[in-house]
Parts: sequence; C-alpha cells; structure tokens
Amino acid sequence: MKQKGFLRTLGWVLVGLAAAFATAVQAAANVQSMRGDVRAGAAKVNTNDRITSGAAITTGAGAQAVLRFDDGQVVVLNENTTFRITDFQFQKEKPAGDRAIFDLLRGALRVISGAVASRSQASFQLRVPQATIDIRGTDFMVAIVNPAILSIGTGAVGASNAAGTAVFGAGSFGSVASSSALAVAIPASAVPPAASAAFSSMSSVAGVVAGGMAPGAATPPLAGATMGPAAAAGVGAAVAIGIAAASGSTTTHHPTTP
Repeated sequence: MKQKGFLRTLGWVLVGLAAAFATAVQAAANVQSMRGDVRAGAAKVNTNDRITSGAAITTGAGAQAVLRFDDGQVVVLNENTTFRITDFQFQKEKPAGDRAIFDLLRGALRVISGAVASRSQASFQLRVPQATIDIRGTDFMVAIVNPAILSIGTGAVGASNAAGTAVFGAGSFGSVASSSALAVAIPASAVPPAASAAFSSMSSVAGVVAGGMAPGAATPPLAGATMGPAAAAGVGAAVAIGIAAASGSTTTHHPTTP
C-alpha cells in the first residue's frame, strides 16, 4: 500500500513538472513595463508577467506595454492596440526551429528585432491587414490608420501583398492602402496625424532595450519621432529626396493574373 501511495505521489509530481516544463517552453515574452489597461485575452496583465505563444494582447485607451521576447526582441504596443503572438519559437541551441509570426490587428507597435530575425530573416513575419512585413535586422514602427503607415528607424523592412513587395530603408516612411495595393514611399509631411502621434509616443518609451543596448540607454531615434508642422515639412523634403535615390526604397511587382 505504501508503495502504491509513493508511486501515485511520484506520478502527480511528474505531471506537475511536465506541465511546468510545457509552460516554460511555450512562454514567449515578459511584460517589461506597462501602464493602463493591458490584457492577454480577458486576463489583466501586470509587469513581469509571462506571455505565451498564441496569446492576443490588447491595450486600452491611454495604455502602453513593452514586451521583451526570449530572443531579446522588444515590442512596444501603443494604446488601443490588438497584437497576437501567433507563433513564437526560440531555443538558443536550435536555430533551425526559430519562428516569430505576429499579427497586428489594430493600433500601432514598434519592433526592435532580436536573435530570431538576426539568425534567419525568413523566420520573422509581422502581418497587418494590408501586407506581410519582413525585416532585415531593424527598428521600425507600424500604425494601422487605414492605410497602414510604416516608419523605419534602422535597417530595412519589406512590405509584401498581392501587388508585390516594396522595401524601405532607414529614415523612410511607407504607406499600404490595401492588401491589393503596392506599398509606396511617402514623405514625413504626408504621415497622418494619428500615425505621427503613435510614432512619437512609442519613440519616447523609456528603458526600451535590445541586443547590445544597456538598460536605461537612449532608444534609437525613429523617423517621425517628434514632428511639428515645420519639422515635418523639412524632414519630409529630406526623406523624399532620399526615397528618390536608388538606396531609398525598391519595389517588386507581381504579375497580374487575368
């Protein structure tokens, strides 16, 4: 009888350890900082909470959240945003299994890439209603204000949909009107006010760190970080000139099917 009791207890312990291990493997990110009403599904989120792959995170009015993923990637979620960690897989010793697929359903975010993107650019996808965004080692922001607006701080991003692929370099802005319209470069002066406000808010988040950046270090300035009307006009002209150059943005059109 004692042996049976011991085996039963051991069984429950093993089940508990297996469950804990499964949770650890599935976990994707820590909530580095937050303010306001932030939820994972229906549950309220607090600083230092672990967020698992598959979770949908929403931020309320005036809220903001900074997620640090297990590979060092940082995602800043602006207010009134819905973001889904669709499929995140990272094991330091198994780069072949890397995967970072996210959906931005509404609102705005900032992404500072981590090990998954640096080890394999093809492993990262950020999907918005208008396009799929891939990155080439970068710091960028996206705001869905119909259209989707992109602001690239460092590196480059590609925006792909049924119309083709457009690539945007550092300091440039992009606009994607719909899933059937090719993304196009725009000057800073053409960035909608709602997108500009979101970009400014996310650029000023304190303590956003990634890769070799030290805690508390100033975050890299992003295109459109703080734009008054006069500054926007000046930056817009400079960006427009840069975009017109060969190194600015490139496009690849998909053939049209009759």
